[in-house]
Amino acid sequence: MTLPRSRFIVVFTLAVCACLLAGACATRDGDAEKKAPPAPVRLEVDAPRELETLLETHLDLARLNVIAAGTTLDETELSRLVASTPAQARELLKTEGYFNPKVDVVREAGDPPVVRVRVEPGPRVQVRDVSIQVRGPLAESTARDEPHAREAQKALRHNWPLPPGSPFRNPLWSGGKRDALAQLRAQAYLDAEWQDTSARVDADQQAADLAMSVDSGPLYRTGALRIRGLKAHDEETVRNIANFDPGTIATESLLLDFQERLQNTNLFDRATVVVRPNAENPSAADVNVRLRERKLQEATFGVGVSADVGVRTTVEHFHRRPFGWAAVARNKIEVSQLRRQWEGELSTHVLPGLWRNLVGGAAERIESDTDTVVSGRLRVGRAQDTRPIDRLVFLEFERSLRRSALGREQSNALGLHYHGIWRDVDDPVLPTRGNVWVGQVGAGMAESEPGARGPFTRLYGRYRGYWPISARWYGQSRVELGQVFTRDNVTVPESLRFRAGGDDSVRGYAYRSLTPQVNGVDTGGRVIFTTSVEAARPLLARIPELWGAVFVDAGRAANSFGGLKPAVGAGVGLRYRSPIGPVSLDVAYGEEVRKFRLHLNVGVTF
Repeated sequence: MTLPRSRFIVVFTLAVCACLLAGACATRDGDAEKKAPPAPVRLEVDAPRELETLLETHLDLARLNVIAAGTTLDETELSRLVASTPAQARELLKTEGYFNPKVDVVREAGDPPVVRVRVEPGPRVQVRDVSIQVRGPLAESTARDEPHAREAQKALRHNWPLPPGSPFRNPLWSGGKRDALAQLRAQAYLDAEWQDTSARVDADQQAADLAMSVDSGPLYRTGALRIRGLKAHDEETVRNIANFDPGTIATESLLLDFQERLQNTNLFDRATVVVRPNAENPSAADVNVRLRERKLQEATFGVGVSADVGVRTTVEHFHRRPFGWAAVARNKIEVSQLRRQWEGELSTHVLPGLWRNLVGGAAERIESDTDTVVSGRLRVGRAQDTRPIDRLVFLEFERSLRRSALGREQSNALGLHYHGIWRDVDDPVLPTRGNVWVGQVGAGMAESEPGARGPFTRLYGRYRGYWPISARWYGQSRVELGQVFTRDNVTVPESLRFRAGGDDSVRGYAYRSLTPQVNGVDTGGRVIFTTSVEAARPLLARIPELWGAVFVDAGRAANSFGGLKPAVGAGVGLRYRSPIGPVSLDVAYGEEVRKFRLHLNVGVTF
């Protein structure tokens, strides 16, 4: 839709955004107008910035202003606090590596009284030597050059924050010891403990020697699964989700991956996986699994609006054990102004190797300015969901019926397909660094009327990358390529062809409008190319969920790459992740049509 024809959606979206932002602002600013009570002492610190913050936070005089605000100190208590300030400041400065500071404290009359603390920190202590000694089974395994022992030794020293030549800071010393021990325990040495740690500071030489000795304790391996909380589902399903044998090294990543897979099955509300330290038999330690099952049946309802399909309503229903089978039945219906769609799937609970068997189907009716396409599909296959890769292999029959001013076109296809998604991102929900690859390969036989019968091959790939540009700016890019190979007189179903344009394609153009035309009627293309580059950043510190973005998109679907001339769109947008659902609003200029277009997406699920 173009801006002059979208008043209802514009008003609706702006009203939703205004309500969400008003609620966010009210939540954050509700206490802003409350006037803080007066402090009993005005503390002024003259020191380098990082030390100024340290003293203004941890001196007793500073803490007093927080806990005794609105009160008046008697003279005896104030004199005691002022007298103890130099010694207290020196102890605090030692934690940052300053062992020979000069501290002056001056008290002045006033209401409230003024205490000025002036600091000359002097030279900072540097780390001169770091020694980490390992004892116990880890040392013995390292002497035998066992691979896991080498990894554990590496983990123990990984990212040690105080290498020789670095400034000595007590927070880093304490945190480094804690983190190093945590890294060792994450490598399945759950009973690891420091035997001795020391930081010997030579104040005259401004040098610190750090020495640590750790007893690794035994290496833990998995034993029996102790599963609690199952009511409707089978233990066998949980064991399949575990996907490791007894005797496997019980690393933290192994247990967390197991826990994440349990949560991702959509069978459980809560899942925890723990191997407890100090076990009687570390070589076969119990793996404790606590679960809380989701309801056997759940339905969710959603309403929203987008520039692609208009106002939409969705209903999705799950049955997690239909007819008592170890399976999940899912049905989803979406009704919008331009599209009506049903999707259904029956899949087994997780089988050995993390595979699921499935059967599914879908039916869709979608309208454009020049044609109406009704399509359906039936598939049977197997799916495997793992942390880096999701795989789907299936045999599918598809049929589409297309009506336009050119007449009636019907296409059928039977094909074998493989879909894969490879993820390597820092956060699966809100990634800011990493890559996502999507690949699809399919081949089979197709027939069309009008047209002929013949083989087809379909290839499709999509890449999306995320990276930080600066402290507050984040970038993302997208590239999409696809092609269907057939004889010229063979037409595959519309769902196997390509169209471009719209919210997640090339903004600035109508949904599915960048596609080949025959006598002014849109038709799916045999090839597609789209790309996008976007930079975004948070707009307001007090509303971190509100982001602004600038972007450039380009691309088109065509019948051959030689005849593909990319259309370009560019614009700006807003992103807001509200508690009830995401809101996005983009305004893009389509260079080819020479018009601005509003792209928005508002969704609420309940």
